[in-house]
Amino acid sequence: MSKIPQVLRENEQEILTEWVKDMTSAARRSDLMNDQEFKQQSTRFLQLLLEAVQSGDVSDVNGGAFSPLRDFLGNLSVSRARQGFTPSETATFIFSLKKPLAAALRRSLQANEVFTDMQAVNDLLDKLGLFTMERYMKSREEVIVRQQREMLELSTPVVKLWDGILALPLIGTLDSARTQVVMESLLQRVVETGSVVAIIDITGVPTVDTLVAQHLIKTVTAARLMGADCIISGIRPQIAQTIVHLGVRLGDITTKATLADAFVIALERIGSSVKKGGVPVPVNGATF
Repeated sequence: MSKIPQVLRENEQEILTEWVKDMTSAARRSDLMNDQEFKQQSTRFLQLLLEAVQSGDVSDVNGGAFSPLRDFLGNLSVSRARQGFTPSETATFIFSLKKPLAAALRRSLQANEVFTDMQAVNDLLDKLGLFTMERYMKSREEVIVRQQREMLELSTPVVKLWDGILALPLIGTLDSARTQVVMESLLQRVVETGSVVAIIDITGVPTVDTLVAQHLIKTVTAARLMGADCIISGIRPQIAQTIVHLGVRLGDITTKATLADAFVIALERIGSSVKKGGVPVPVNGATF
């Protein structure tokens, strides 16, 4: 049986004091965490570690006895990732316990007992440190994915130009993930406003290839199923040549060179007109 639980139990306060005192500045980061919070985390970790190893198996960190400790480390990893700690600084919090714990083992055990338990301590803290790193990286990935989705939503605003007319200006690359966000945003606004015409402006889309064209066609098809017709504007000469060269067929989708041209068509489709002082206003050669 390992003597680690006994050593931890009998030397808990000494180990904690040495651990907090010897903790490297990289792991403490006083600019991100005050001393009181740091000591509370250290104390709680040591208590949970003692409870876990008292099960008798100090090697099975995935076992039920270590569940509270894993939960604690998972929450610690997430909070430190949000606070701005680096992965190495977060892992150092675990690894730095090796020195004071090894010192306690040397003080409490016979020479022939120290080696085995010190090796077990190193393996245990290495596994806990790796677990902490994995949870840290997972939490960072989740933050990045959420931020990317938020950026996609912000970069695809659906604007109400007129009663019954929506505009969706696209800027940047249109890939599968963004197409889904675009489609969801457009369909939601169609339902909310009862619009019957939607203008998809691709002036800010740098290139249009076969995949981008397919994404546009899917969006137009989905909008039609919701009762809204679509007009694609921003068709520059280079884009027109590319579409022809690729052999992409847009079917009966109306396309225009500018958003203004598309707006004129949209007004005609809903039977609206714009007048200034009772006089019809010409827009790009059309009077309404």
